[in-house]
Amino acid sequence: MIRAPESYFGTIWSRTTIRTMDPMHPRLHAVLAEPRVPAAPPRVWRDGAMMAVLAPAIVVEGILRPDLPWRVGCVIVALALLPTLLWRRTAPRAMVVVAFGATTVAPFVLPGDPCQLFTASFLVLLVYALFRWGSGRDAVTGSFFVVAKVTAAGLIGSIDGGELVAGFAVMFAAATLGAAIRFRAAARLRELDRVKLLERERLARDLHDTVAHHVSAMAIRAQAGIAASASQPGAAVEALHTIEAEASRALAEMRAMVRVLRRGQPADLGPNPQVADIERLAGHFRTGPRIDVDLRGDLGDLPPPVGSALYRLAQESVTNARRHARHATRIEVSVATDDTSVRLRVSDDGEAGAARPTGSSGFGLVGMMERADLLGGSCEAGPNPDRGWTVTAVLPRAGVGA
Repeated sequence: MIRAPESYFGTIWSRTTIRTMDPMHPRLHAVLAEPRVPAAPPRVWRDGAMMAVLAPAIVVEGILRPDLPWRVGCVIVALALLPTLLWRRTAPRAMVVVAFGATTVAPFVLPGDPCQLFTASFLVLLVYALFRWGSGRDAVTGSFFVVAKVTAAGLIGSIDGGELVAGFAVMFAAATLGAAIRFRAAARLRELDRVKLLERERLARDLHDTVAHHVSAMAIRAQAGIAASASQPGAAVEALHTIEAEASRALAEMRAMVRVLRRGQPADLGPNPQVADIERLAGHFRTGPRIDVDLRGDLGDLPPPVGSALYRLAQESVTNARRHARHATRIEVSVATDDTSVRLRVSDDGEAGAARPTGSSGFGLVGMMERADLLGGSCEAGPNPDRGWTVTAVLPRAGVGA
């Protein structure tokens, strides 16, 4: 009875140790299964500028530092490793292996260590790129070469104990920064996808309401035809039965699809707002800047999805302007149409130069652009030349079928 606690904790310790040492531990497996970041930029203008600055700096440092054991060899090795920066995003593990493998072997072959050059600190960028763009296996494999380099420098006496700790700290900081920016970028992509999916869901609701209206009319007319043809039996009765069955089936399938799209949310039974409802935005807010609405052209025969999209875009733009336009006194909303398209313009007179978010979560404009794109149109937003901010959307009159 007295030994029970010891055996209990011993069992817990042994199980924890076995799970941690297991090469297929779930956490380690998750790290190794992490894929590479897709669509890594191969090369940007900053890479050329960095090469143009670092190459002369390495040569100048080699000339001005007589304390280096073998200045020529250190400069040659550093210049030879400089091009690894150009492929650090597309091949991060290979560049780390080449650079840190060479600098690990160099002190045993050459009289000096190339990493004693201050300008050789560009190798830290390779560590950052390894965790920013590489896969989980790339990061684990490349880390061995980074640790081997820092450890070898301490063993041969190139750096003392304090510099050894500082070296590990710098490499760890670079790896952490790369992983943090990678996580943030991935989180933003997930949020962008969420916003786009939400906008698709909203558009699907609008399309459902429109199609359901027409299908319901088909079903009602078919039922009326069946009732009226009771005294006149014939081939039309069978056709009307078919119309009724097909319409009822299509309506049921459409409702089932929207129930999935709504993700368990109750159906909105209210009518969808249309272009004419934009005028209500002028009197919807009692405080804040004045809202002027101008509707021009023949807007009565627009397809319901286009009219609903115009209202949603106008509402979102007005809300953003009221929330973020500093010292704005007026918001102008105009809708104009021609034979092929409808143009929405929302402009305010807020202060120029102020940062302007595009929604409560920073993704309002993304959702607006997604809705416009799904209807075959476009949506843009940006500051005015003198003062204020303008949102412009152009949608085809024909809607989704355009």
